[in-house]
Amino acid sequence: MIPGVEIDADRIAAAVQAQPHVAGLHSGRFGEIATLLRGRRIAGIRVRDDEITIGVTGRYPATAVEISDDVRAAVGPIGLPVHVRIGDIASAPAKEKP
Repeated sequence: MIPGVEIDADRIAAAVQAQPHVAGLHSGRFGEIATLLRGRRIAGIRVRDDEITIGVTGRYPATAVEISDDVRAAVGPIGLPVHVRIGDIASAPAKEKP
């Protein structure tokens, strides 16, 4: 971790969900990707001293590389490895008829 940089799981969750290739956060098959805070839980973001794991649902037709690149760009430089787990792929939104 970069000295003096505090990892804010709420900020990471908001930034990741705003990415174009991410449909939402995904906590994993058994809910193992999560950060526990006082009185609440942030599903899809797991912050540890030595790494961060982010679980997402990707947006079709994005590739795994595009989704992972979006997630890592959203997190930014923090000095820790960022692991991206793609738990599901959401179908493309239906196009509106004029």
